Amino acid sequence: MPEKETALVRAPQLGVPNGDGAVEGYSAKRTLPMRVELARQLRRVRTRLTLAFLVLLPLLLLAAFELGEDDSRGGRTFADMATASGLNFAVFTLFASTGFLLVVVVALFFGDTVASEASWSSLKYLLAAPVPRIRLLRQKAKVAALLSVLGIVLLVGVALAVGVFWFGTGDLISTTGEALTFPRGVLSLGAATLYVAIHLSWIAGLALFLSVNTDAPLGAVGGAVLISILSEIIDQISALGDLRNYLPTHFSTAYSDLLSEDVDPSSMITGCFSALAYAAVFTTLAIWRFNRKDITS
Repeated sequence: MPEKETALVRAPQLGVPNGDGAVEGYSAKRTLPMRVELARQLRRVRTRLTLAFLVLLPLLLLAAFELGEDDSRGGRTFADMATASGLNFAVFTLFASTGFLLVVVVALFFGDTVASEASWSSLKYLLAAPVPRIRLLRQKAKVAALLSVLGIVLLVGVALAVGVFWFGTGDLISTTGEALTFPRGVLSLGAATLYVAIHLSWIAGLALFLSVNTDAPLGAVGGAVLISILSEIIDQISALGDLRNYLPTHFSTAYSDLLSEDVDPSSMITGCFSALAYAAVFTTLAIWRFNRKDITS
């Protein structure tokens, strides 16, 4: 009788290198999944406190308006018009938070990405897992971006809900006296929120760059916030003329153009281009630096 041929199937042996030097069963694309990093960040106290504060802020502003003496009726600032309707209250909340609070939030989420791992002495173990450096930076930046957008949307969404509940669904009254219907106002508010998220991308790139250059998370966060404040101060110097257009914060409130019947998008388009250009430069520098940095912590 002819001998039966037996087929041998070799089971993968983890830890055994293949011909190309890679360990069998290892795939760089499966390292540090986004859901794992997101879960890690959501478990952190600073993430929960930050998101909780963004939810609480509209309630604090409402309490301030209700407890304070209203002697500003007839004014034409966002604060003066805040109690005119729920939409006005949401617009005021966004405007009051754009210049500093949201800058701090985005800087916190992005500046804490790599620097915190270095401060905990866990960065070198992540890279030894091994997680490729570019993938580690990309996954952490994705989660930071998701948390930043979530924070902005939470702030505006809660402000709109609180405002509508307390002040009603009246028209959105602009500082020039124009009135937008509630549906049109909601669309304008949504577009303004999107613009703010895009504008703050330059802070995200800057904080990420600082994060890969330091082992102190507060240094990265504080550095990004300090540069933003410095840009805001320089932007107040009218003697600089058109040179102020090159400052990253110059178009921070360009979304106010949305609060009128005839929308002029030119300032917002320029602001988006400026923010994305700065973000691209800082992110490229962050990748370049992180790829060449000696990880000792």
